[in-house]
Amino acid sequence: MLHMMTKDPLRNPTFAMFANADYFFSNFPADASVIENSGFAWDHGDFQNEIAQTWLGIAGPGVAARGRDNTTWSDHVDIRPTILALTGLRDSYTHDGRVLVEVLDPAAIPSSLATSSNAYISLATAFKQINAAFQTLGESTLKISTIALKGGSAQDDSAYTAAEALINSLTSQRDALVAQMKPLLNGAAFKGFRSATVSSPVS
Repeated sequence: MLHMMTKDPLRNPTFAMFANADYFFSNFPADASVIENSGFAWDHGDFQNEIAQTWLGIAGPGVAARGRDNTTWSDHVDIRPTILALTGLRDSYTHDGRVLVEVLDPAAIPSSLATSSNAYISLATAFKQINAAFQTLGESTLKISTIALKGGSAQDDSAYTAAEALINSLTSQRDALVAQMKPLLNGAAFKGFRSATVSSPVS
């Protein structure tokens, strides 16, 4: 649910630790792999806001001069489709992200998006809520797994096993839904498809 799964099953993680913000994980020296340091209270690649949130600067022709935007949520995979939309380019690649129409000048938005931008934004928002690690579904599964780990005992790991089974089921359902949503987002942005009126498919 939270990690990229590659074509090489030996590289896929089976267990990942997310530390409290007061801890720093290190691979060296071997006798000090977990350090508590009040002067360095976050770790690269962890789940805290200090790590998970960063800024994206977009400026140039076709970009609305809006100044700082604290409301539009994006992640790395949105940069490429946004640049392609701005430049009028397209290819056969199906993006995992979406065009950030909220930051574009209305005249620069592809016509298929401009005529139904609210529906596109609605679909894109729902897509991110279930597919981005730092959004609602990903964060919820991390909480479920953590609670299950804390609630079990050495003699009974049934709570954790049940929680992982639930997360695996949700992941399969999410993947099936994402497989339907990605072509809609890409089609609207790069193939002239008009976005249909969309309500959030997840609750």
